[in-house]
Amino acid sequence: MHTLQETLSRRGVDGELLTLIQSLASCATEISALVRGGALAGVLGATQSENVQGETQKKLDVIANDLIKQALQAQPLVKGVASEEEDDVVAANADGRFLVSFDPLDGSSNIDINSLVGTIFSVLPAPAGEVNEAAFLQPGENQLAACYMLYGPATVMALTTGDGTLMFTLDPKTGDFILVEEQVSIPADTAEFAINMSNQRFWQPAMQSYIADCLLGKEGQRGKNFNMRWIAAMVGDVHRVLSRGGLFTYPQDTKNPEKPFKLRLMYEANPMSFLVEQAGGVASTGYERIMAIQPEGIHQRVAVILGSKNEVNTCLEYHR
Repeated sequence: MHTLQETLSRRGVDGELLTLIQSLASCATEISALVRGGALAGVLGATQSENVQGETQKKLDVIANDLIKQALQAQPLVKGVASEEEDDVVAANADGRFLVSFDPLDGSSNIDINSLVGTIFSVLPAPAGEVNEAAFLQPGENQLAACYMLYGPATVMALTTGDGTLMFTLDPKTGDFILVEEQVSIPADTAEFAINMSNQRFWQPAMQSYIADCLLGKEGQRGKNFNMRWIAAMVGDVHRVLSRGGLFTYPQDTKNPEKPFKLRLMYEANPMSFLVEQAGGVASTGYERIMAIQPEGIHQRVAVILGSKNEVNTCLEYHR
């Protein structure tokens, strides 16, 4: 069995990037323990405040955000951080090589029902000069590393540094992340999709038609039956895609005309797209490759369609 450090060293990952990834893993280990403590750890329930997205913060949202922010500010390699729970970017160390964007607790609405939640990280090179929002506004294809940690029956990490997607499991006895799959490969074909069907009436015609044809099953023009899944946590739905294939989408809709998109580009869509592409999948907004988008703000939202190559491409045909 190979630990995270052994695996990345063997693969020739830059030593300082490896050190940063280990710091991210340490944060996740602490959050995993808090999640497992649940009510006993005093982390359930909501706060009285909202984040920059206008969303009510859960207690563990705030706890996880502060834990990660403080750990990364103490890491000399990190120049600055951006978080879903922070209005603005946060400076760390002026001589740092890396910028880190993160969603401290993806799917936090699942906390109180003891369902899946996770943490998502994206690592970018730090440009010269001061730490400000402009420094972070790099397309996803600039990412040096991306990972998520899923807190479920086991705590798992999916990680890429641009040389395939790896899967690790946290050994609760040693605190080490142990390699369980060195080359994750998403099947090109699938008969499974994940979407929030309660928003169906608000989707664009292209997504309406695609899902309608999937629901017609063998009797429809797709000629096969589909299963639908929905965890309400991107990290859980993407983990299923990496584990056995499938299509995950949170498409553009008209439910709130001021917010036609749900998922955040910098710390949700980009890192997940990097992981999916490195596993042989496809990630698109429906009209362009997600990782080619030039960001306009750290909290920018986008539509997301990702997963099994052939199925995503079929969905994209409806959008053309």
